[in-house]
Amino acid sequence: MPELPEVETIVREIAPRLEGCRIAQAELRKTDVLRQVSKPRLIQTLQGTTIEHVYRRAKHAVFRLASGHRMVIQPRMTGSLLVYDRALTRDELKYAVLICTLDDGRKFVYRDVRRLGTIWLLDEAGWITYTGRIGPEPLEDTFTPFVFANRLKGTRTAIKKAIMDQRRVAGVGNIYANEALFDARLRPSRRTHKLSLEEFARLHAAIVDVLQRALASSGTTLRDYRTGTGERGRFQFALRVYGRGGEKCVNCSRKLVMTHQIDLRQTVFCRRCQR
Repeated sequence: MPELPEVETIVREIAPRLEGCRIAQAELRKTDVLRQVSKPRLIQTLQGTTIEHVYRRAKHAVFRLASGHRMVIQPRMTGSLLVYDRALTRDELKYAVLICTLDDGRKFVYRDVRRLGTIWLLDEAGWITYTGRIGPEPLEDTFTPFVFANRLKGTRTAIKKAIMDQRRVAGVGNIYANEALFDARLRPSRRTHKLSLEEFARLHAAIVDVLQRALASSGTTLRDYRTGTGERGRFQFALRVYGRGGEKCVNCSRKLVMTHQIDLRQTVFCRRCQR
């Protein structure tokens, strides 16, 4: 599932091509991705409005519209957001969910092979409620070790589950939780309330570092993820634990352990380095 680096990469690439453009026509080909908005209302709102700003919030791409609404798209595992300067091929149309034709003829397309993603249309009050449920952004300057520790204060769940909770920290998913915990030398199953301040500081630095490095590599492509220009990410070549269960630890050469017992997802760690 695209996490913070992947969605940020997409947004940075499509924003310059969409901001200031008017949507001349909108076509919604599948409705099962809609959340709290009907097809007629979405189409009516999109057609004729201008895309003022495109940015990311957590794992979501946010499109602020001149109508006063925000269209929020979470691409999830098999979704992609692309801008085409040409007509779409038959294969490209096959999985197109939303097609917005701009006033200059270009097309902004949300494609989703398995339609696991979602589209929301929110007014200002709806957006305030929506974004208020999400934790702080880990790549903003205001995300200090103190803020991080305070968001997790008193949490008794496993630290891996805690940092993936979008209400506490925005944008961190399974890939980067595994990587950050390895870099911070913390066992993923460790109870959050038992971490020391020094350990919180170490994990804070590891989260910020791994997200920045992944963003510099345009994210991680394990299967479906593509950037806003249709390219593959490159951070999969730098993963140190995720997807490497049974292989040697890059630090101590001990065999990495893989388990699904923490949160029913793939968790990989080193028993020696992450004590």
